[in-house]
Amino acid sequence: MTMAGGRDQALVREAQMVAVVIAATAILWLVAQWLVEPGNRLMVLFDLAAMAAFFWALVATWRIWRRTTRPNGN
Repeated sequence: MTMAGGRDQALVREAQMVAVVIAATAILWLVAQWLVEPGNRLMVLFDLAAMAAFFWALVATWRIWRRTTRPNGN
């Protein structure tokens, strides 16, 4: 496997991880909305955790995009 192929595989794995985090976060947050009563303070914890996961996914996606747009693969 060439170096570019290895780099591409790493980018694919990282993109897959981002996709899994986004999907799992959305599903878990929806389940938490369904299980926890409105106005419960525990809901704030679920909301903050979901925001943190989505922020991480945004930053990771931005990093992947930056790596793919660099000239000469640097």
